[in-house]
Amino acid sequence: MSYTVYVDGQEGTTGLQINDLLAGRRDIEVLRIAGDRRKDDAGRARLLNAADVVFLCLPDQAAREAASWVTNPRTCVIDASTAHRVDPAWVFGLPELVRGQRDRLREHRRISNPGCHSTGFILLMRPLVDAGLIDPGLGLSATSLTGYSGGGRKLIEQYRVAELPPRLEAPRPYGLALGHKHVPEMTHWAGLRTRPVFMPIVANFYKGLTVSVPLHLSTLSRGTDAQRVHEVLGERYAGERFVRTMPLSDVGALDAGYFDVQGCNDTNRCELFVFGSRDQAILIARLDNLGKGASGAAVQAMNVHLGLDEGLGLRA
Repeated sequence: MSYTVYVDGQEGTTGLQINDLLAGRRDIEVLRIAGDRRKDDAGRARLLNAADVVFLCLPDQAAREAASWVTNPRTCVIDASTAHRVDPAWVFGLPELVRGQRDRLREHRRISNPGCHSTGFILLMRPLVDAGLIDPGLGLSATSLTGYSGGGRKLIEQYRVAELPPRLEAPRPYGLALGHKHVPEMTHWAGLRTRPVFMPIVANFYKGLTVSVPLHLSTLSRGTDAQRVHEVLGERYAGERFVRTMPLSDVGALDAGYFDVQGCNDTNRCELFVFGSRDQAILIARLDNLGKGASGAAVQAMNVHLGLDEGLGLRA
């Protein structure tokens, strides 16, 4: 059986990547709009309602508007923007979130694609909250180091110049007003009551992302050590194709003590690491911000919704 797909925002970074992932699929027919008609609302609305699955790769307000145009009850909308990620009418498109999430993705036709930073944070934190190791009211902090492709076309153009300005050669923290757009979904879907202090950092490499969460073990449930944290993550994701819990304090992941941020690039894989001492731990999630952090996740959610092999067109 074949399905029709329309990518609204086909020229953006996420849209281009989705098209690349679908290009070799014989079961998918991609509907396209001519480049000079990309702002033709009537033409877009027609394609939105003609497709079995629609990917919205648009800014938030444009995604809300486009979603409102979909009146075909059989069309599944997968929104890659932040517009609907904590909207109770939409299902969060992270199959590994909790037991039963895949059933929800199959049953519903409004799916919000997770953000890249939040994917790593939620995959690390939600199992620990559910297991009672972390109190939902605990004040957490997280740092994310990401390649510049996560900023979209304008940021990519800043970095892809013949002579890079010195200010772009070093990593650049941002989101310092403490209102990054991923924080609401990080808080909500990790099961927290307190917003984490979150600082993302963009650096001079194209793609790859790590989210790290430092923990004082004394702030967790009594008797919790790094090994117990690692066990909970391992149990939660046992058998998952795209989420892997790596060995505790995995020295094999280090190069002379240094961690490779780009180790999951060109895959839909997210790797989870626990590095621990007697009283502290650092948890790290590593993924491709364009893969499991964006386009790969969207295609994975589509596969689940359609009842297909979850890994079709994706690399684990």
